[in-house]
Parts: sequence; C-alpha cells; structure tokens
Amino acid sequence: QVQLVESGGGLVEAGGSLRLSCATSTSMFMINTMAWYRQAPGKQRELVATITNGGTTTYADSQKGRFTISRDNARNAMYLQMNGLKPEDTAVYYCNVPQYGSWGRGTQVAVSS
Repeated sequence: QVQLVESGGGLVEAGGSLRLSCATSTSMFMINTMAWYRQAPGKQRELVATITNGGTTTYADSQKGRFTISRDNARNAMYLQMNGLKPEDTAVYYCNVPQYGSWGRGTQVAVSS
C-alpha cells in the first residue's frame, strides 16, 4: 500500500494558477502510472490527467492546454500545474496510484469568478 498526501490547494480568482503536489510514501521508481482526479460537489469523481514512469501524459479534454502533470521520481512527488483556472475547476483534487489502488485524502481547490 502506498500512502499519498496532496497539498497546494487553495482559493484563487478566475484566471489564476495553483500547483498541486502529491507526496508518496514509497519510491516512485516502483510506480508506473500516476493520476490526478477531481470531484466537484454533487458530481462524480473524474480523471484529470495521468503520467507514466516514462513521462507519457494524458489529459481530460477540458484541461488540455491549461494543466500540466509532472513527476519527480527522485523526490517521490507528482505535481499538477494548473493555469487559467475557471470556476468550474472548483473541486477536491486527489492523487491516485492505480497499481496499488491508493488514494490520497485530497486537497481543495476553489476558484472564484
């Protein structure tokens, strides 16, 4: 089981930026794919972005061009750089490691209009 801890959320105005971090309890060299999900109030959890150990990334259509996922295996951390934030990006953002079925507790992002 991998422990995940997210940080970096907060309240920003529309058009602003935030950088989320996900710290892992185990070496990320052992982890293949990692992902960011988000869940807005009253909605289902949805995939935001994924990144493989080789650096291949995928994004949900609504985040393409605004969000950037990255990872630093030496620091055991994954990141989500979010630019051009919109009120509809308001959600709790979660870190996920599919191969271990691990989830963090999430970090709240709120974007005001």
